[in-house]
Amino acid sequence: MSIQPIYLSIILPTYNDADALTHFLPQVLDFATTLQGQQQVLVIDDGSRDTTTDVVKQMMSSCPASIQLQLISLSRNFGKESALSAGLAHANGQYIAMLDADGQHPLSVLQQMLTMMEQQPQIDMVAGIQANRPHESKLAKTLKSGFYHFIQDTRRYEIRPNAGDFRLMNQKVLQALLSLPERQRFMKGLYAWVGFHTVYLPFTAEMREAGESKFNYASLFELALVGITSFSQKPLRLISRMGFVVSLLAILYGMYIVLETLLFGNDVAGWATVAAGIMFSAGIQLICIGVIGEYIGRLYEEVKQRPLYLIAENISSHQASEHKQNDIASETNSTDTPRKIMDASKATTP
Repeated sequence: MSIQPIYLSIILPTYNDADALTHFLPQVLDFATTLQGQQQVLVIDDGSRDTTTDVVKQMMSSCPASIQLQLISLSRNFGKESALSAGLAHANGQYIAMLDADGQHPLSVLQQMLTMMEQQPQIDMVAGIQANRPHESKLAKTLKSGFYHFIQDTRRYEIRPNAGDFRLMNQKVLQALLSLPERQRFMKGLYAWVGFHTVYLPFTAEMREAGESKFNYASLFELALVGITSFSQKPLRLISRMGFVVSLLAILYGMYIVLETLLFGNDVAGWATVAAGIMFSAGIQLICIGVIGEYIGRLYEEVKQRPLYLIAENISSHQASEHKQNDIASETNSTDTPRKIMDASKATTP
């Protein structure tokens, strides 16, 4: 029996999204049934503590034969970037799509992406750009704008603001992403770094059907640190420039003290200025050490060569259906055996 190639792989990273998946996963499966050929839906459970795995397993029993619904449960919470990487590593489709499990990424826009890539083969990736974010505060928008402005390196690649993980790519981009060995992954930067022909498609996010966002200011700050230390050397350059400026000011101030002493004598004045200068230089040094420490910490994580994630369970609807067919076959054989024995005994009876 020949295995049909998979047309589309849909990756859904989840973390405590049981309520959202109850509403959104059936919509994804219905969307996949409208496409030609075999489809793959990958649900990556990133160490959820709710009933996420139970929701997916229940839907496997009624999953259409043309869809391979696959559940990959990670051994703990590794973070969304690692969950996405796990999904990419197990995606076998001609096209690979990534959606959030909360239902805010419209399936109608995904259909537009598929149409664009089918009609224009030169396109390697279509990325969704959220046109407006009414749910975000002005502070969050300001911080995100400053982050993207700081991290940009438009001479080599561009990390588009508001272009998240909602995107569709072909196998060429997938293999390029899988070839990157780093452990501290900032996916938005990796999409831009690998390059290829990318088209950006504006969209308006749907209302969240259930649950609430798992991202807060602390997690966003941590992700921003990973992005900056992974894709920018600007902090290190700022440190060197800051050190040069502080050293120059110290030299000028030292020359001023020498001249003042030679011309007017030393009356032991200016202790407040000296104390303020010492505190200022000490603060600058601590900031510099902290920034350098962030980069050293990233190096420490990379050198250990630990895997991005560990898989606790990997099951699919096709495996479940095969087990069910085997169970039925074994039950049939077990019921047929006594009947055959009985018939044989009758045949031998005079």
